[in-house]
Amino acid sequence: MASISTEAADLSVQRVRHSRRRTPWGTVIILVVPFLIVYVAFLIYPTVRVFQLSFTNSDIAGIGSYVGVANYVKLWKDPIFWQSLWHTAYFIILTVVPNTLLGLAFGLIVVRQKKVVRSIVLVLLFMPFILPVSVVTQIYLWVLSAAYGIINFLLGTKINWFQDPNWAMPSVAFVTIWWTVGFNILLFIAGLEAIPKEYYEAASLDGAGGGFRVFRFITWPLVWPVTSLVFTLQLILQWKIFDQVYLLTNGGPFNRTIVVLMYMYQQAFTRYKGGYASTISIALFVIILITSLTQIRLLRSRGAA
Repeated sequence: MASISTEAADLSVQRVRHSRRRTPWGTVIILVVPFLIVYVAFLIYPTVRVFQLSFTNSDIAGIGSYVGVANYVKLWKDPIFWQSLWHTAYFIILTVVPNTLLGLAFGLIVVRQKKVVRSIVLVLLFMPFILPVSVVTQIYLWVLSAAYGIINFLLGTKINWFQDPNWAMPSVAFVTIWWTVGFNILLFIAGLEAIPKEYYEAASLDGAGGGFRVFRFITWPLVWPVTSLVFTLQLILQWKIFDQVYLLTNGGPFNRTIVVLMYMYQQAFTRYKGGYASTISIALFVIILITSLTQIRLLRSRGAA
């Protein structure tokens, strides 16, 4: 009996070794190759092509001659580009931190509600996020209208919110926060619900005190990874602001809301300078990359501390 068991064990080991030697290359190719084709066709090739066009004076069709770094020199001296860069940074200041803090605040409120109330409130808060940008902007063109907008009616003013040089960008930022905060709320709710209840029970038994002390020493440190994620996502998304500005202000008034992507759009599709537009896109890519890596490193060091 012992010899039979030994032979069976040896046979099973040989089968395992034989199965390890066999590599299902057909399955690997079927699963990987379609992804690689799509990845190369829609990401790698366009990226390489844009980088190549940035060294040419091509039109929108990509037809032109090589000009070296002339486009980058022109970009460095272009006052409108620096103006659009500042406007984009100003928009980020107006949206990223407030959007993150509002997501956390609403998340804390929602998780404390009963199940039915929580579902209703969450639907109401998340509903704007599922609307297309065209609908969102049309709603606020009505709400903030200088002639018949409800906001001017309630405030007793006649401010043309999207055409006033001082209020145009804050108005676009407000619309963006209203539109996107629901997604942040969902992320924060997921992070808050993942915190073990035992921590709060232990804090209560130890006499931790009021809600602020519990939030400061338990909730905030444990929800910090979600906070850094939301902050990073918001930073990347708001650097690429275009739709709301294009539909609400079209860069006006007097270029006071023109952002980097809108300037790139104007160069490519209005002035047909595909090479220069490619240079702007490369510059924006580098800015987003450096900003994101710096911000991630700072947040990780803050979390480690």
